[in-house]
Amino acid sequence: MIVLAMVLAAIVLLELFLLALQCRRGHPQWKTLRAFRYAHRGYHDKPQTPENSMAAFRRAIANFYGVELDVHLMRDGNLAVIHDASLLRTAGVDVLVEDLTAEELKQYRLEGTQEQIPLFSEVLELFEGKMPLIVELKAERGNYNELAEAACKMLDQYRVSYCIESFDPRCLMWLKKNRPEICRGQLSQAFLRHGDGGGQSKLTLFVLQHLLTNFLTKPDFIAYRFEDRNNLCLQWCRKVFKVQEINWTITTKEEMEASEQAGNLVIFERFDPRG
Repeated sequence: MIVLAMVLAAIVLLELFLLALQCRRGHPQWKTLRAFRYAHRGYHDKPQTPENSMAAFRRAIANFYGVELDVHLMRDGNLAVIHDASLLRTAGVDVLVEDLTAEELKQYRLEGTQEQIPLFSEVLELFEGKMPLIVELKAERGNYNELAEAACKMLDQYRVSYCIESFDPRCLMWLKKNRPEICRGQLSQAFLRHGDGGGQSKLTLFVLQHLLTNFLTKPDFIAYRFEDRNNLCLQWCRKVFKVQEINWTITTKEEMEASEQAGNLVIFERFDPRG
């Protein structure tokens, strides 16, 4: 009886584990999204062409690459395309983008060039009828609902193919509830290994690293750091739920080939995928 109870307990735990990792499959947008490789923060070429700049986006289009980009919600409700909340690394000023208006944003230049920080609307206008986008939502100060809603309203105004991803599962929960037709994805990595936890507790990072919020978000894809891709939970998501995997950030032809041979999409930078 003890052995039987242990077996039943193990079965129950396995079922709960699988329920936690649930994903959605078969989104119609994959027909378009799978046809491209994606330039990380645009097809930048520093120092001449900064990341997340209009020049980097135009360069991606000219080379027939899709683009991964980052979106922040500003004080006036506009959306800025930039990776860090602080402008210190990219523009040399210790200002947070969430505290700026669109007009104030245009005062700053990217990485010693004349390139301005783009508005999301400017990027979408550029990409109308062209290559697809992977849009990462950068939630700050608990603005995940407002950010997700503003990004969707902006995307609705343009004829652009896209999917949306975020490290913050609350952004995906908003999408699941309010815009279930949008292709959505969970970003993750081995947070503790890289010391990149954003001040979150170790328990929270463990849950996020192992995709244990999937049952709340039902992602269409998992965007996982390439060097961390052997994560057991990610492997289960692929085997059991057949979820699409996207790998970031690919920096060599060898990494790209390994990723694509596994059926994954690639987000690349610092090399030409065509070799």
